[in-house]
Amino acid sequence: MAYHFWFTNTCSIVKTKVNIPQCMQPWDIKSMPINEGSTSKSSGRLEQLKRFLALSRTPHGLMDMATPAFAVLLYLGSFPPVHVVIIGMMTAFAGYTAVYALNDIIDYRTDMAKGGESALTAETYLDSLMIRHPMAQGLLTYRQGIMWVTGWSLVALMGAYILNPICVVIFLIGTALETIYCLLWRVSPWRSVISGFVKNSGPVAALFAVDPHPAPFFAVLLFLGLFFWEIGGQNILADWTDKDLAQGLHAKTIPIMLGVQKSASLVLITLTGATVLMIFLFWLYSPIWEWVAALAAAITCFYLLLIPGIKLYLAQDRDHAMALFNKASYFPLVLLGIVLGLISVMQGFK
Repeated sequence: MAYHFWFTNTCSIVKTKVNIPQCMQPWDIKSMPINEGSTSKSSGRLEQLKRFLALSRTPHGLMDMATPAFAVLLYLGSFPPVHVVIIGMMTAFAGYTAVYALNDIIDYRTDMAKGGESALTAETYLDSLMIRHPMAQGLLTYRQGIMWVTGWSLVALMGAYILNPICVVIFLIGTALETIYCLLWRVSPWRSVISGFVKNSGPVAALFAVDPHPAPFFAVLLFLGLFFWEIGGQNILADWTDKDLAQGLHAKTIPIMLGVQKSASLVLITLTGATVLMIFLFWLYSPIWEWVAALAAAITCFYLLLIPGIKLYLAQDRDHAMALFNKASYFPLVLLGIVLGLISVMQGFK
């Protein structure tokens, strides 16, 4: 009886202090978990990492990394040396991570003004697969954002210098243009032209990483094709999704200044230009089966760009703008898949 009284009271005390769901036998106490604190710290660090990755819109950034990759593979018709691939991938990831986060740092006050009303659901908008604008939502401090951008910028600069010092210059120009682009939000709708140059900084730098003197005609075709894809398949559409809120904040974007009808026409024109240029590029520079490569590029452009672009032109609404943005975002990734397939077939014949 004395043992029963002592053990019952001991169990009640233990339950109060450590929240055990039911009284345990003395021989079971040794199996209790003792690492709950470390688990909590680990989950906290993981959550913080997710916020930083959201600041850089990492899912979208990873897809954009396919742009310099497909450009280099199509240009060479083969894989570059292993060390170039490894350093190039690290540099590209660091560069895209830094520049995407830089956008949120420069637009910090604007995003604060937009508030929660600008949140777009992950089901409909690719850039909201993770938390949108975590600094503006108070999930990261401005100082943390600066440190994140600075760290990845240093990694990008070191990698760029190893590959080719001219890549450092291209990266610095790209970040400067990104800053100007953000500052022109309330100034001019033609800031979209700058975004076309920023988006091309990655693939152009990649060409210089594998060839100190890349072929001018290839570089021009690539630049113009990606330029028109960025304008019609990304930039105008991203501004379209925030059109109503941005209008209240006196922004000057293409959808606001030109209206939805002219904006939809401009989207369709630029995507048509991107289609023609990419088909021509793949036909001229495919390592094997030029007509197959051109046909694959044409199918990709029609499915990801032109068909949803025509739907937007007919509907002229926000939902179709988001749908086109999402599909067009996969454009570089699919082109990379085509080039990888062509190179694999070519190597299989050797």
